[in-house]
Amino acid sequence: MRSTTRTGTEPRLHRRSGGKVIAGVCGGVADHLGVDVFRVRVVFVVLAALAGAGVLAYALLWFFCPAGDDTVHAEPRERRQAYGLVVIGIIALAVNGMVATSAPAQSMLAILFVLGGASLVWREADVTGISSSQSRLITWVRVVFGALFVIAGLVLVVVSPDTPLAGMNPILLAVLVTVVGSVLLTVPVWMRMLRALNEERAARIRTDEREEIASHLHDSVLQTLALIQKQADRPDTVARLARSQERELRQWLFSDRARPNESLAAAISAVAVEVEDTYGPEIETVTVGDVTVDELRDPARARAWGALVAAAREALVNAAKHSGADKIDVYCEVADNEVEVFVRDRGVGFDLDTVDPDRQGITRSIRGRMERAGGTAHVTSTPGRGTNVGLTLPRTPEIAADPEKSRPDKSHAENDQEIA
Repeated sequence: MRSTTRTGTEPRLHRRSGGKVIAGVCGGVADHLGVDVFRVRVVFVVLAALAGAGVLAYALLWFFCPAGDDTVHAEPRERRQAYGLVVIGIIALAVNGMVATSAPAQSMLAILFVLGGASLVWREADVTGISSSQSRLITWVRVVFGALFVIAGLVLVVVSPDTPLAGMNPILLAVLVTVVGSVLLTVPVWMRMLRALNEERAARIRTDEREEIASHLHDSVLQTLALIQKQADRPDTVARLARSQERELRQWLFSDRARPNESLAAAISAVAVEVEDTYGPEIETVTVGDVTVDELRDPARARAWGALVAAAREALVNAAKHSGADKIDVYCEVADNEVEVFVRDRGVGFDLDTVDPDRQGITRSIRGRMERAGGTAHVTSTPGRGTNVGLTLPRTPEIAADPEKSRPDKSHAENDQEIA
């Protein structure tokens, strides 16, 4: 079973930092798409004339896109061009708003005051902190002027007799205006706090993961290395410890850590680990697919699954004790209607016809157990070429009752050739 892991990360959209004119949104979009920044600014100006869609899109990108790490400042010509497009966008927004809503000029002037002041405050505070490229005095002066613009625009909305809010209760209107002004002026602060919380949470998760990895390495790998150091004069023991630790570490890193009672593949792997630790030969286990948890917990089939695992264990024990092979292969495949397990060694092998009748390991522990569970067991062995044990168990009781339904299209001999 092969898995593919994608490396690297997709490029993210970042706003310009050093080369920004207002917030660096248009420059960031242009850099991300690989187009001219002038075209992007023209698109935002056109969208601003469409009921303020460009202004809303610019604000959202401003808030949710992090600032980049560029340091090259925009050229004076580019700045003048950008400021000219901003003026055109403001005029287009105001004219479109007055025509579409029949609002008086005083109301549109108030809205422009609020938007302009909020933009000035947000640009200086930004979502990543106060700009360090300018003196603190000039920065705070701009913040104060931006706040005054916002306050003036809101006051103009309150005192104007032609605004849609003129009929509201004065106290309620004052509270509403105060809340709106506070939100507009403190949005950068809240966004900065949110980003700080996210960064702190990510750092805490990384710390927990590092501590978990360090604890596991201390409890497993370091302890095994200490044992290997003490057993350096016993190569067989060192090799067994190294294989066991490699297997455990691979399982911890890449597997889903399913428990044997919840996964047939995990049960087969656990049996292989047990036999390897007990008898010594290296056991290579490959599993393809798995049965469902409901199948394993089905009372009508629980004994059958247990019989399959027990028969596989008996086959492994026989191979480890009698084959003389240094390596044993286990292959488990879960198909749509049956499960097949193959245990193969390349040891001394034997002649089935010469096995003494009183040797019941194959007859009762493997064949008899599988037949009682509704499955089949097929053993092939050649002296000097090893032994292959094939176990087949239907996945449903209906098929188990009629073994002809679960008979595979290919013979066991073909399976043996594939495993070999």
